[in-house]
Amino acid sequence: MRTKALLIGDVRFQYKYGFYFIYLVFTLIYISLLYALPDTWRDQAAVLMIFSDPAAMGLYFMGAIVLFEKSERVLNSIAISPVKPLEYVTAKLISLAIISTIVGWLIGVFGGVVENPFFFLLGVFLGSCLFSAVGLMVAAGIGTLNQFIVATIPAELIINVPAIVYLFGWKPGWLILHPGASIIELCQNGPNAWLAAIILAVWVGITAGVARHTVAKSLQALGGVKL
Repeated sequence: MRTKALLIGDVRFQYKYGFYFIYLVFTLIYISLLYALPDTWRDQAAVLMIFSDPAAMGLYFMGAIVLFEKSERVLNSIAISPVKPLEYVTAKLISLAIISTIVGWLIGVFGGVVENPFFFLLGVFLGSCLFSAVGLMVAAGIGTLNQFIVATIPAELIINVPAIVYLFGWKPGWLILHPGASIIELCQNGPNAWLAAIILAVWVGITAGVARHTVAKSLQALGGVKL
């Protein structure tokens, strides 16, 4: 019940502060760019846009949300409330994943790359959760936007570079174990989509677990005592 209340509160927050409007603007820009590209480029360009925007931008939006909550002392209130770290993390990940999945679906449909709706939506949803969990891990331990941007560069490189080379044709069997490559495999409805779904779900579980631990330590510090 608390998770549901937190989720509704996060959605309202994102709507109030223009997250939906920003996503709408980027969606329109990306769709326009797709139609300006040659047909031979469109499929890969659409998947790259879906990977880099609806999914990956969750990392930066998560950082902005957490930093805002810190500045407004929202986390201080959560630290003394019955809310558990796992409930906080779950609500955050799902709230951003919902809007990312909607945007990814629109880009995918207009780009003509949705071959299997189930795998496509699963890839975007889990991909968003993965990036958001990484963003939450980083944001929980820093205090300024500049620090957050610098701290996320290694994570972006580690996730993005293998995914991009996988998208453009370098697909050794072992690379499917990489979460970014798994997202691409799902969005493209590749032959290893089921395996990619399992691997990506495991990665999301791991990153969400680490994010929960990081948030717990952060809230514990705000509370001033160890329980």
